[in-house]
Amino acid sequence: MQNPSLNASQTAIDYRVAFEAAPVGMALSRSRTIVDCNQALCQMFRTDRTVLIGQTFEQLYPSADEFKRTGERIAPLLNQNGTYSDNRIMRRIGGIPAGETFWCHVMGRALVANDPHAAGIWCFEDLSAQRPVHDVLTPREREVAALLMQGLTSKAIGKTLAISPRTVEIYRAKLMHKYSARTAAELVSKLAMR
Repeated sequence: MQNPSLNASQTAIDYRVAFEAAPVGMALSRSRTIVDCNQALCQMFRTDRTVLIGQTFEQLYPSADEFKRTGERIAPLLNQNGTYSDNRIMRRIGGIPAGETFWCHVMGRALVANDPHAAGIWCFEDLSAQRPVHDVLTPREREVAALLMQGLTSKAIGKTLAISPRTVEIYRAKLMHKYSARTAAELVSKLAMR
């Protein structure tokens, strides 16, 4: 049914066209499996729709462990308010070199209350132009770095990742060494530039 407030020169929005023309990567999911995606997502991950549809998001993560831990970490937050967003390192499927990692801003909304992974809509924005990945980081270092970028304390990061604050401090020290940072603030600044 057409909106009565539209005049004769206006037409109804074609939501499929809007989905395809979105300036960010978008995906619809069920049980963390991609059921549809737009061309921007395919371009970002350097692959085509046939490779993505029907597959879990795991293939977009640097490791299976990061996929698993991210799912566990965001589920309570999605249950709490229905939405989630963060910056994280993701992995390109194709291109040269295949498997290249890059910083990505991810935003999502759960579509089923109290079952956050049942169905959702997700947006992905490639941040590699503003924040290239220069150093080789371990999966846990990537997680700690992403949470540091959100301004979390070692205690809050430990709680989020289910590790001790002391363990977080060890990872933060490794990051500071890799990025030649003297202080936590300098580390965050360097992470934001890379």
